[in-house]
Amino acid sequence: MVYFIGAGPGDPDLITVKGKRVIEEADRIIYAGSLVNPQILEGAKPEARIYNSASMTLPQVISVMEQGEQEGKITARVHTGDPSLYGAVREQMTELEKRGIQYEVIPGVSSFLAAGAALKREYTLPGVSQSVILTRMEGRTPVPEKESLEELAKHGSTMVIFLSVGQIRELCRRLKKGGYGSDTPAAVVYKASWEDEIVIQGTLRDLAEKVEAAGIRKTALVVVGEFLGDSFEISKLYDPCFSHEYRKGADGSLGSGKTDGADE
Repeated sequence: MVYFIGAGPGDPDLITVKGKRVIEEADRIIYAGSLVNPQILEGAKPEARIYNSASMTLPQVISVMEQGEQEGKITARVHTGDPSLYGAVREQMTELEKRGIQYEVIPGVSSFLAAGAALKREYTLPGVSQSVILTRMEGRTPVPEKESLEELAKHGSTMVIFLSVGQIRELCRRLKKGGYGSDTPAAVVYKASWEDEIVIQGTLRDLAEKVEAAGIRKTALVVVGEFLGDSFEISKLYDPCFSHEYRKGADGSLGSGKTDGADE
């Protein structure tokens, strides 16, 4: 069996219990060495064979998995954050399916969630934004034309931009061109949840200058939107005048359906 594991954003305590257990039981571990915190692997068996995929090609990665399958071994493929976001996992899964090799995906805490925690903000504020766009700028790898920053910025919603801080000045210019105002709050979170985490806050007018002064060129997220500000509506979830199926409103009525987000 091959397990794709989301190792979380960096803090070794933020890997899931299930992911940690599989790493401890694995015979072969292939990890994204350029991003995954090495502390994640400290629980591996002494005899486990560990491969750093930073210097490997797709055929080499699949070859290790295939050999492990032939030997009846457990292989842990460890990705940073959650594998489903910019993890290049689909191509690996396709190759495993071609070979009849079973696999399982264990989700992880994405870096954008760790960034929200570092900022102490809620991405989906009532009356501000109820949508979060996760995207990236084109670089050596293109993005679909309909997903350009200018097009996405037209929505004015919360935006989290991966893999793009190295182009921060161009990024801010294009976001403003797309519709965000210069005074739109924006932030960069470098190595969210790591011990050397850095949070830089500003607006689209001055963020690039602050980030360049800090020398941040990679391993950081850019977040943009009014959710970073201080104006928002109070949620209906705990409003004493709002009823739902678990609580009567101030008038004594009991709502027939859940309020947005009511899952307690």
